[in-house]
Amino acid sequence: MPTPARDFDVIAFGESMALFAADTPGELDAVSAYTRRLAGADSNVAIGLSRLGLSVDWTSRVGDDSFGRFIVAALAAEGVDCRHVIVDETRPTGFQLKARRDDGGDPEVEYFRRGSAASALSPADIPSARFARARHLHCTGIPPALGESARVLSRHAVAAMRAAGGTISFDPNLRPALWRDEATMRREVNALAAQADWVLPGLDEGRRLTGADTPAAIADFYLERGAAEVVIKLGPNGAFWKSADGECHAPGVAVARVVDTVGAGDGFAAGFISARLAGLAPAASLQRANAVGAAAVQVAGDMEGLPHLHELDP
Repeated sequence: MPTPARDFDVIAFGESMALFAADTPGELDAVSAYTRRLAGADSNVAIGLSRLGLSVDWTSRVGDDSFGRFIVAALAAEGVDCRHVIVDETRPTGFQLKARRDDGGDPEVEYFRRGSAASALSPADIPSARFARARHLHCTGIPPALGESARVLSRHAVAAMRAAGGTISFDPNLRPALWRDEATMRREVNALAAQADWVLPGLDEGRRLTGADTPAAIADFYLERGAAEVVIKLGPNGAFWKSADGECHAPGVAVARVVDTVGAGDGFAAGFISARLAGLAPAASLQRANAVGAAAVQVAGDMEGLPHLHELDP
C-alpha cells in the first residue's frame, strides 16, 4: 500500500486570541488606548514556521464573532492554512489585555479565555488520518490546560503522529493558573513531553517540571523518559541542546533594545523546528532559533517581529 502524500510540513493546534496591547506604559487599569493584535503561543509558532517557508495546517476553534473572524483572517494572511478552524456558535473567542513596558521586562497580561471556543477543542477536530498528511506535529502544554476535551486532543495528536511516523516537538509553555494544581500540571505536561522527539522547555520551566537544576540534568530527565532531543532555552544566554549522542550550546544573540519579550520563546521554537526539518545540525539549529527569538523581542507584539526566511543570515 503506497504511503500517502505529505500535504503539509507541520500540523499545529491550539488557541488564538485577540490581543489588545496598551499604547502607553503603565498599569492596565490606567490605560485608555489599545491596539488590536493577534496572540496565542501555538499560533505564534504556526506563523513563525510559515514565515520561514513551511506549510502549516492549523486547527482551532473560534467564536462566531468579530474576534474570531479577525483571527482567521490574520492567520490566513500569514499563509497559515485555516480550513480546519471551526466556528463555534455557542462559545466566544478568547481575548487578552497586555500592558506596555519600556524597560525590557515582561509585561502584565490579563486573559479572558474561560469557556472560550478553543477550550472545547477535542479529538474529533483532528481525525487520526490527517496526521499522515504532515511531516511534523508541534504542540504545547497550553491546550491540555484549557480543559479535559482539549487535554484528550493533545494526547490523541501525539499518539496519532507517532503512529503516522512523523516527528513531534513539544514546548511546555506553562500556564499554571489554568491548571487545577501543580502536581497535575507536572504529570500531564511531562507525559506529553516524554512522547516527543524534540522537547523545548525554558530553564525555569524545566526546573519546575523536573526538580533538576542544570540544563544538562533537565535534559537527562526527558531523555531518560523517551525524548530524542532536548533543548533548554536560556533567554539572553542562548540555548543548550542534548541527545543520547552528545550536547552543545549556542550563545544568545545580542540586541540593542528589548521592546517586547512576549513571543520570544515561540519564535525560538519556530526557528529550531524549521531548521531541524530542513536537515540542519543541532548547533546550526540553535543558532537559527536564537536569531529568530532575538528578532521577536525587538518589535512590539507577540508575533510581529518574527522574521521571514530571507531575513535570516545564511
